[in-house]
Amino acid sequence: MPVKATFLNEKLAHYIEDNFSSEDVFLANLCKEAAENDIPDICIGGAQGAFLQLFLRSMNAKYILEIGSLAGYSAITMARALPDDGKIICLELSPKFCDFIRRKAKEAGLDHKIEVHQGNAVTFLETYKPAFNFDFIFIDADKPNYKNYFELTLPMLRSGGVIAGDNALAWGYVADKDSQYEPMNVGGIQKFNKTVAEHPDLTSCMIPVGDGMVMGLKK
Repeated sequence: MPVKATFLNEKLAHYIEDNFSSEDVFLANLCKEAAENDIPDICIGGAQGAFLQLFLRSMNAKYILEIGSLAGYSAITMARALPDDGKIICLELSPKFCDFIRRKAKEAGLDHKIEVHQGNAVTFLETYKPAFNFDFIFIDADKPNYKNYFELTLPMLRSGGVIAGDNALAWGYVADKDSQYEPMNVGGIQKFNKTVAEHPDLTSCMIPVGDGMVMGLKK
């Protein structure tokens, strides 16, 4: 008989963040400065960062595509796990946020790894032809477009690469059939999760860290 899942409470969540977090002083200060610049505080957490860094190192990732970079917290976190000649391509809609990411990437000594593109991600991806296949694709942008981002980027992912979507638990509402909480966003995540789970070219799983990540390994 399978062991029952342990549901996180506030005490356990703090324990994980206190003992298994990738956040350091630089990233903590980045969050403070982002808030001072009216950038929403909705980035990944330190425990998610630790998981991503371990995962990227374990697969020897070199090329990452991130859709939705906000203040650059996750981009910097992931760039630290790449080799010196690695690259993370960041797509972000807001010019203000893009300027912030570029500045913080330079301060972190990672501007040679982090390449920021400003504009609508769907429009960009429709014509984007990278010179390489990506090892990892991380989707953390507007939820109704998750499925569009998935369909546009899966051909850019190498065999053995992984595509992932953040907020896969939809703030605790993903299992609701008719969620009254941000129905467009929850619905977008539900469609994405189902697409990844049922896609014939992927082996998928749900990682319940932070607000959850659904991940698909390309065959």
